[in-house]
Amino acid sequence: MASWGALPLAEPRRVIERDWRFEALPELAETDSFLAYGMGRSYGDSCINSQGTQLSTRQLRRLIHFDTERGILRCEAGVTLGDILQLIVPKGWFLPVVPGSRFVTLGGAIANDVHGKNHHSAGTFGCHVRALNLLRSDGTRPRCSLSDNAKLFAATIGGLGLTGLIVDAEIDLLPISSAEMEVENEAFYGIEQFNALSRESADWDYTVSWIDTSARQGHTTRGIFSRARHAKNGSGLSPGRSSSLIKVPFALPWSCVNRWTVGPFNRVYFWAGQRQKGTRFEHYQPFFFPLDSVAQWNRMYGARGFFQYQCVLPPESRDDAISALLRDVRASGQASFLVVLKEFGDRRSPGMLSFPRPGLTLALDFPNRGQTTRHLLDSFDRIVRRAGGAVYPAKDARMSPDMFASAYPAVESFRAQLDPKFSSAFWRRVQASR
Repeated sequence: MASWGALPLAEPRRVIERDWRFEALPELAETDSFLAYGMGRSYGDSCINSQGTQLSTRQLRRLIHFDTERGILRCEAGVTLGDILQLIVPKGWFLPVVPGSRFVTLGGAIANDVHGKNHHSAGTFGCHVRALNLLRSDGTRPRCSLSDNAKLFAATIGGLGLTGLIVDAEIDLLPISSAEMEVENEAFYGIEQFNALSRESADWDYTVSWIDTSARQGHTTRGIFSRARHAKNGSGLSPGRSSSLIKVPFALPWSCVNRWTVGPFNRVYFWAGQRQKGTRFEHYQPFFFPLDSVAQWNRMYGARGFFQYQCVLPPESRDDAISALLRDVRASGQASFLVVLKEFGDRRSPGMLSFPRPGLTLALDFPNRGQTTRHLLDSFDRIVRRAGGAVYPAKDARMSPDMFASAYPAVESFRAQLDPKFSSAFWRRVQASR
């Protein structure tokens, strides 16, 4: 049992898989603790309960009720977003927010309050949760919503699984008339051009950019800006494939991601993006989930795993901070080809510990080279903290307690809603100084 970053983390002491609709949580030894586990798509240690008990949600895979007229779905927490899309797309509905992978459970999407390419227009996943049911370690099963157990509801959305086990939830859906997306790409050179494209694209539902970190002088922040919306007159409502096309069979002894491979890849990707002029139509799967076509793609980073670093930077300091982060990447000689730049909007999540906030978010990934990589990420932390930004817990594996406390001031209110017997390797790390 591991997280998606495949970093060397201590294993849980035991894993229990049961139907938590009916079963109570088992008794704990004095040193034990609980944490729910779905598909393990969190990159760091927020989904790992090292030396504790992991509660698998694999048996919570039932779809409870689908109101096809109003677009309201209730299902159990172990259902993946891909499973949901297979059900709802043929009926003319879509998830209001999707992250970069469809292999994420509903419970994980809520616990991490995931965001997508439409944050500027739709906010986070938690903005569309109508209600949820928890299983607490004391045996209670509170229903939580904006009106019922409102504080516990706010703590559970983005609460990293620390308020109890999410059994099921009810969410609002988005109406669509086609499974296809209307997509446009535009090359940009420099943060000013990126900002201009973001402003021009405010009426597009989805926007995201890829950055070439291997570009040198003159093209220091060149990239491809993509904007999209659901097509009004597409070719039907097929949900597409439910599985990946190919699979990386095992973790390689070395990383395929390095400065010798990333540079050529980035040049080809930029060249291909430039050539896609005008509007095109494509199925939603390659637009939202391009990496899902390769099962276990994380194994390409080698047996030592990889770090992903995602931060958000506020409007008043974001441009300078982004430039400083990219300068540090180039100076380090370390390679990152999955570099994503995205504008967050000002729609506030109900979640106490929700990561998105107005500004720019930048996500990078690096093969684990031990202290060399950790020193680079420490330098990122200094830039982000000076800028008044935050790091995303779902992607983190080494944030300091001080960094966490400065970025999430609602943590004291959150702590009052914790289930005392739920914990994680992440939570123990960021609370180490208390």
